[in-house]
Amino acid sequence: MAKLDDPGLFGRQWAAAYDSPGNPDPAPAVDFLAGLAGAGPVLELAIGSGRVALPLAARGIPVEGIEASPEMVELLRGKPGGDSVPVTVADMADVPVNGTYPLVYLVFNTLFNLTVTGRQEDCLHNVARVLAPGGRFVVEAFVPDEAKFDQEEREVQVRSVTEDAVTVRMHRYDRAAQTFVRQTITFTDGGVRLQPFGMRYQWPEQIDAMAAAAGLELEARYATWQRDEFGPESTDHISVYRKPS
Repeated sequence: MAKLDDPGLFGRQWAAAYDSPGNPDPAPAVDFLAGLAGAGPVLELAIGSGRVALPLAARGIPVEGIEASPEMVELLRGKPGGDSVPVTVADMADVPVNGTYPLVYLVFNTLFNLTVTGRQEDCLHNVARVLAPGGRFVVEAFVPDEAKFDQEEREVQVRSVTEDAVTVRMHRYDRAAQTFVRQTITFTDGGVRLQPFGMRYQWPEQIDAMAAAAGLELEARYATWQRDEFGPESTDHISVYRKPS
């Protein structure tokens, strides 16, 4: 297995700093998802540290999760209410849970973390398997922008500079494969630390095609969790897929 194909890699590398300031406010996503959840239970793929799941559960909606990283699950367990959320430690593409759900969701571009060819398709087929008839699958993802890719490849992003360390970030895109590798490099007088990360990105219509192949129908698409209209200039999308009744 290539390093970037390991589903637990992200959590092992980033769990320690994952809940640092600067993450998106989960409140709009929680409001949106609560409106689709009904009485639950709902399933979050790549539940992480519970940034969305815990405030959703606090509204009385039963939430379950799948997470490949035990380090992320440990973060979740350390938060108020974290012990009451059932989490299966596994590759989210397999959706290895039983039962049916009125809502399955996946936020913050995490679908693209499945870098092995065919695994995104596997994920959608398995989501369709566990969705109740009429249930929804919600995906939050960025809209690929090749001009931004060009810019990121040309520049070295300086992440931090202190008297003890320097951290920089660089990108390399494979446009034919629709993948990228991002390398975060920290230099100290004790050595060099590499933190690689990769994605296999898709345009919205490509996700639509994967969903259709899994038997799901696009019900709605928005530019934000506040349901702003999606258009040609939108940089992100919230797509709602429905399993026919």
